[in-house]
Amino acid sequence: MARPIRFRKVEFFPKNTYFVPCGKSKCEIQEMKLKVEELEAMRLKDIEELTQEECAEKMQVSRQTFQNIINSARKKVAIALTEGNAIRICGGNYKMKFCSFKCIDCGNIYEINYEQDKYICPTCGSENVICSKKPEFCKKWCKRGRHKKDI
Repeated sequence: MARPIRFRKVEFFPKNTYFVPCGKSKCEIQEMKLKVEELEAMRLKDIEELTQEECAEKMQVSRQTFQNIINSARKKVAIALTEGNAIRICGGNYKMKFCSFKCIDCGNIYEINYEQDKYICPTCGSENVICSKKPEFCKKWCKRGRHKKDI
């Protein structure tokens, strides 16, 4: 069984998520998909000018994983810029710092680290978990409403 992918911590989510070269219509070009955590890696390393170790710590990943993420991001951006492709920022395995859940059965409040943490309490294994934020707010970020059946 493959090891589950751990969520990468992201502190920034862009307002603009689609970039198209000037003078080209959307239907004329190919699209590169840049994951949210890839953008975060470039932001931390290239704009904030943090070391690789500091970036990895902020994103809660190993240095090697951080290096893999930023290499992938830079390659996608370079291809898009040199070939005139659009860039869409979407998807990935990330969490915002305010995604936390509460187990109704044991009272544990926890941050999600893996996809299954949205549905099963990591402490007691109960499926009776809810988002600790307002449901309408949480649907925007962690794609989770009040109960598992609402998904």
